[in-house]
Amino acid sequence: MRKLRYERRKSRSAIWSLRLAVFSAVLFAFSTLGHHFEAIATPDFMLLAATVAALALLALALALKGFVNLWRNGDKGGMRSLWGSVIALGVLAPFAVTAYHAYVTPSLHDISTDLDTPPLFRGAFRRGAEMNPINDNLAPRAALQTAAYPQVTGRRYEGSPDRVLEAVLAVLKDKGWTVTGRFGIPGEQMETTVEAVAHGLIPGFTSDVAIRLTDEDDTTYVDMRSVSRYGARDLGANARYVTDFMNALDEKLEGAPVEG
Repeated sequence: MRKLRYERRKSRSAIWSLRLAVFSAVLFAFSTLGHHFEAIATPDFMLLAATVAALALLALALALKGFVNLWRNGDKGGMRSLWGSVIALGVLAPFAVTAYHAYVTPSLHDISTDLDTPPLFRGAFRRGAEMNPINDNLAPRAALQTAAYPQVTGRRYEGSPDRVLEAVLAVLKDKGWTVTGRFGIPGEQMETTVEAVAHGLIPGFTSDVAIRLTDEDDTTYVDMRSVSRYGARDLGANARYVTDFMNALDEKLEGAPVEG
C-alpha cells in the first residue's frame, strides 16, 4: 500500500521578508556611504532613508506573517522569517535611535555661545533654497537653548588673539573640519572670525560654524556658532560640536579658560 506523503508549502511571506530585508540593508549601506562622501545630496538621502524604513517595516510585517503561517499551517520558512526579522530590526535600529533623540532634544538647528550678538557668517557660501536660512536673531530661541544646553558657553583665554587663533586652526585641523574663510587680522582689528564646515559621523550631516575671537587686550574671548544645513532639529549635534570644540581648545591652550 502506497504511503501518503505530505509536502509542506513554502511560505511566500517568509521568502519575501528575507528578500526585502536584505535589499533594505544593502540600500541603506550604499545610500549612507554615498551621503557621507557627498555623492548623494541630503534631500535625496532623506528620500532614500524613508524608502529603506518602509521596506524594512514591510519585511518585518511579512516575517510576522511567515511565523503565523508556520504556526497555523506548518508552512516552510521559519528560518527565512527569523533572518528577515533580524535584518529588518537591525536596519530599523538607527531610525529608532534618531526618533528617540528627536523626542528628547529641542527643535533647534542654530546654536551659539552668544545669543545676543552671535558670530556672523561673512563668507561667500550661500545656502540653497532647500537649506535652513541663516537668521541672526536668536532671541526667540534663546530660552530654549539655555534650558537644553547650559554647557554651551564662550571661553576667555589669557594671551593675544594670534596665539588663540593658532590654537583654533590647530583644533579645526585635528577634527578634520574644512576651513572656508578667515576674516579680520589679529592685532589690527578687534574681532577675527574663522568659518568652517563641521563634518559629522555617518550619515554625514554637516553644519556651518563660525568662531569669533574678540581682542580684550590681555585676554581673548572665543565665541562659536554652529548651524545645521538641513532639518529643523539637529538632534543635539550642534551643541556637541560647540562643546567638543571648546573642550579641545582648552586642551590645546594647556589649561582652563580665564574666569570672568
